[in-house]
Amino acid sequence: MNQRRSLKGRYVILTIVFLVFGFLIAFSYHLTDKQTSKTTMTSSQFERDMELRNELITQEEKNLELKKELNQKQEQVLKIEKELSNEAEVYYNLAEDIEKYRMYLGKVKVKGEGVQVTLADGDYNLNEHNPNQYIVHEHHIFKVITELNISGASAIAINGQRLSHDSYVLCNGPVIVVDGKSHPAPFVITAIGDAGTMAESLNLKGGVKDILVNENVQFTLEKKDEIEINAKLNS
Repeated sequence: MNQRRSLKGRYVILTIVFLVFGFLIAFSYHLTDKQTSKTTMTSSQFERDMELRNELITQEEKNLELKKELNQKQEQVLKIEKELSNEAEVYYNLAEDIEKYRMYLGKVKVKGEGVQVTLADGDYNLNEHNPNQYIVHEHHIFKVITELNISGASAIAINGQRLSHDSYVLCNGPVIVVDGKSHPAPFVITAIGDAGTMAESLNLKGGVKDILVNENVQFTLEKKDEIEINAKLNS
């Protein structure tokens, strides 16, 4: 009886031991599996982070290249703009020069402030045997024109007929001939330019006005706010 109890006690103890041992094995397996899963997830996340980091670095490098290329393009644009600006300035200066030459040649109508000089024959003295001393001659007109040019006139006309660099004026008795066209007295000389400067130049003491008056020419000078001179005929 005692031997039978002893065997039964041993079986119970062994059963408990095996149960505990099985529990420990199961628990150990579960813990190992959990750690392995955790390690696997961590490794996968690390690889993903590395991929994202590499992509970010690649993108930053591309951005730097694009920024560098953009700066180069901007420099090229600035260079082109500067060249175009210089060309525009050159063309503008050329256009101004062309306009000046066209004006000088009398090919364009001009308008602006200026002066009007009227030269008329003097009152004839019956006691004088030479009437030529009382009429306007070409050299009188030349004196006025020369003084106007010196004082900055940009355009000049005689009785409305435009003068140019190759114009000529001839005296033919009581009339003058300008580029082949005859004009009777009085002779109205109009000039565009600084009215004050031209008037002062003509009115200088001992200057053109005094000379012409002393030679019996009736001299009248007027400042004008606006004078219009047409282009040269047959130009």
